[in-house]
Amino acid sequence: MYNKPLAMLGRYTLATLAEIGRVFIFSARGVQSCFIPPFYLKEILHQVMTVGFYSIPIVGVTALFAGMVLALQTYVGFTRFNAEGAIASVVVLSITRELGPVFAGLMVAGRVSSSIAAEIGSMRVSEQIDALMTLRVDPFKFLVAPRIIAGVFMVPFLVLVADIIGVMGGFLVSTTLLNFSTGSYVSQTLQNMEAIDVISGLVKASAFGFCVAIFGCYNGFYSDLGARGVGNATTSAVVSSCIGILVLNYLLTAIFFGT
Repeated sequence: MYNKPLAMLGRYTLATLAEIGRVFIFSARGVQSCFIPPFYLKEILHQVMTVGFYSIPIVGVTALFAGMVLALQTYVGFTRFNAEGAIASVVVLSITRELGPVFAGLMVAGRVSSSIAAEIGSMRVSEQIDALMTLRVDPFKFLVAPRIIAGVFMVPFLVLVADIIGVMGGFLVSTTLLNFSTGSYVSQTLQNMEAIDVISGLVKASAFGFCVAIFGCYNGFYSDLGARGVGNATTSAVVSSCIGILVLNYLLTAIFFGT
């Protein structure tokens, strides 16, 4: 009787390790497929539009209000210490280093990772993946590789858009509601923004895009049969992508800015 909890813990641990190993093997095979022909350019362009272009509105709106709220909250806190002049620096550093990449990654995870998992999961249920294999088409090259390529290259583009719009949101609030001088705000923003701030955010974005694509493809590829299985795969894709983004964000922040 006393061994039951330990047995359950052991089974859960082994199952978790097996799942992690399967994700790593799936990721390695997906990355390999990106470098081995044939390359399905039409499918790659379709995924580029899906991941990148169609995500601009939601990423832009999120970044705009994030910058605006950040400027307001920073002003409220800094007025207690008579440090209102540092608001421009805080806004640009926070947006480029953290808020832009993380918010864009989470928005893409909610929109794209779920879509990928649902699409590939439906193909699994309807046996379209088996049909591709019957036609001697590698599912990894046709389904996984285009989505990885689109995620790795288009999420940085979305983050760059989010950085510009987020900083602009902070600028609008600061100059219209908080009565900051336009010239001094722009001058402080440019003086305190360094290349490493933007580059670190773009590197994070590439890692986030890879994470979103991999978890979306993985959960869809191994989804259970039926509508419930596809729904569970979609949920798992979003949750695992968001957790992966937050973990990668900490690791990459420690690499770039850790002491």
